[in-house]
Amino acid sequence: MKVLILGGQGNLGTQLTQSGPSWGHDIISWDRDDLDLSDWPLAQVKLNSLSHVEAVINTVAYNAVDAAETEPGRTMADILNHQLVANLAQWCRERGLTLIHYSSDYVFAGDKPEGYNEDDEPHPINEYGRSKRAGEVSLMVEEEQGLNYYLIRTSKLFGPRGLSPNAKPSFFDIMLQLAATSSELKGVDAEFSCFTYTPDLAQATWQLLASQADSGVYHIANSEPTTWYGALQKLAELAHLNLPIKPISSADLPRPAARPQYSSLLMTKLPALRPYHEALVEYLQNLLDNK
Repeated sequence: MKVLILGGQGNLGTQLTQSGPSWGHDIISWDRDDLDLSDWPLAQVKLNSLSHVEAVINTVAYNAVDAAETEPGRTMADILNHQLVANLAQWCRERGLTLIHYSSDYVFAGDKPEGYNEDDEPHPINEYGRSKRAGEVSLMVEEEQGLNYYLIRTSKLFGPRGLSPNAKPSFFDIMLQLAATSSELKGVDAEFSCFTYTPDLAQATWQLLASQADSGVYHIANSEPTTWYGALQKLAELAHLNLPIKPISSADLPRPAARPQYSSLLMTKLPALRPYHEALVEYLQNLLDNK
């Protein structure tokens, strides 16, 4: 199958681009230097030049959660997380292509300590979450007209850095950098949710596409939900960080955007992924191997 990956040099896009051929796919991988998806009329011209593509995987998103609370971030979040998704959904439907798109646990309010399954009703509490939910709804509208799509909700990505110089560092990347120069590390002991290892997410994405499952919403995240502080403790243990690790409250780290306090993603439609701490071991080994 010929598959177009958008955002192909980001953290997730790089993993999809590298692993796709092992699933028998012919990969076309475009990043922002190849295609400016914030300008849809211009992007559509290049998209229309493609032939024989059967599926599109969209990893492009605006994910500056706090910046999305005010302009110009709010507008950019709407352009990339909502308008782009609506345009891609229509474009794919008109050509009979399968669209895979990623959303977030931040579409939920965060008031279910037991976690959210795929059928739970979203109630986002910040502008980023609202833009992601608007993108989700646009897929469902196009499904009524015949779009085949997989909407994958995921959360707290980490893994090897993408090929793009603009690829964002993960929480673990940042903590390891701070550990080299700090006398202690602090983590918010709140926001209970799941971390997701990008190589695992990429493999699960390809498996979902191969399964020819029904269109709809799917949750994909590593098991063993935890807080930022809990994950930092695990990182310190596995990486043998010899410095104090201290919990702080959300109030100690004021941020413009509200965060869901409980947003664990329950995988009720797909096989569960390994616990995140097992993937964290692989992540750390990868860092050592690539020093």
